[in-house]
Amino acid sequence: MENGKAKFKNDFKKRLYTWVLRLVKFIDKLPRDSVCQVMGKQLLRSGTSVIANYVEANSASSAKDFINFFTHSLKSANESKVWLALLRDTNKGDKTELIWLINELIEIAKILASSILKLKGKK
Repeated sequence: MENGKAKFKNDFKKRLYTWVLRLVKFIDKLPRDSVCQVMGKQLLRSGTSVIANYVEANSASSAKDFINFFTHSLKSANESKVWLALLRDTNKGDKTELIWLINELIEIAKILASSILKLKGKK
C-alpha cells in the first residue's frame, strides 16, 4: 500500500500526463494558419517540458539537481500559460478545452511552486 507522499507523487504524475495528452490533442486540432503553427510548436515544447523535467527530477543525483528540475518544470509551465493565453485572446482553438488547460496548468504550477519552496526550506 502506498503511503500518502508516494500516492500524491503518483497521482500528480498521472495528472501531469493527462494534462500533456490533452494539450497535444488540443494543439493537433488548432487551425493550420501561420500564427497557430508557430504558437503550437512553442506550446508543444514548453508543455511537454513540464512533465519531462518532473520525471527527470525523480532520478536526480542530488537535492540541488532535484530542485533544478522542478524549477525548470515550473518555468515551462509558466511559459505554457503565456502561449495558452495568447491562443485564448486571439480566439484560436477550442475555448472549452483552452479554459480547462489553463485552469489545470495554474493548479499544476501552484503545486510545483509550493514544492520548490518546501524543498528549499522556505515553507
